[in-house]
Amino acid sequence: MNLIRKGTLSLDEAAHLLVTESLSILGAETKLIHAIEHGILQANIKRWSTEQWDDEKLPGNIDARETLIERADFEAWQKSDA
Repeated sequence: MNLIRKGTLSLDEAAHLLVTESLSILGAETKLIHAIEHGILQANIKRWSTEQWDDEKLPGNIDARETLIERADFEAWQKSDA
């Protein structure tokens, strides 16, 4: 995980920042994807084709490691979601 990359987070990295005792990585990724797919959170989306899945299937076939979210957008979304 590279939380130091300037200005952007992968969906996976953002999900790790949201994890709590009651919210798993998969739950956090799903929450982020819901916000992205409903236009609440902007992201540069990369999707897997169905034969490329290597982890649990995420909604929308989104690749959690290569979908990028601007850190400022993530932080603004996080504040509005609180």
